[in-house]
Amino acid sequence: MSITLELPPDLEGELAEEAARLKLPLSEYAARVLATGRTAAANTLKTGAELVAYWQREGVVGTRPDITDSQKHARDIRRQA
Repeated sequence: MSITLELPPDLEGELAEEAARLKLPLSEYAARVLATGRTAAANTLKTGAELVAYWQREGVVGTRPDITDSQKHARDIRRQA
């Protein structure tokens, strides 16, 4: 099925930037956002394990291979803030 949407330019830009960051085509990223919005409203995550499982299903885990030490990365972010 095809759907054509008229989006405000700023929203289109935000979607395109996020899709590029995730190395996904814009159409695939938009479909994920729409699907996630539907399921997120119906299924509220209650535990950390559920959140991690959700991230794995959505393909978020592993999208930052440049971060080799997550603990150090988190400390660096806190220092910058």
